[in-house]
Amino acid sequence: MLQKFEAFQMAKEFFLLCKKLRTQHFLQDQLLRASSSVALNLAEGSGKRTAKDQRHYYSVALGSLRECQAILALEDVQSPQIIELTNRLGAILYRLSHKPLPKT
Repeated sequence: MLQKFEAFQMAKEFFLLCKKLRTQHFLQDQLLRASSSVALNLAEGSGKRTAKDQRHYYSVALGSLRECQAILALEDVQSPQIIELTNRLGAILYRLSHKPLPKT
């Protein structure tokens, strides 16, 4: 199922790119934790049964992505590949975390 989940595949690619970056040790550790959190929360959210539960995990993933973007800004990372990926992933996560709940 995760193989066809585009947001998860993008988050996985982002994590792998973050592993290759060289930043200050304390920020590198935080970047890896936050970037893995994006992928892990997407995976966990996709397995939840209710839209409300899914939105919660997708919202956490978006928060983790914003944390990554802050670290990248602090480290002045200028990689067009990473910037483009975080922008695209952020747009998808925003939509997923703000998806309307079904009416009951």
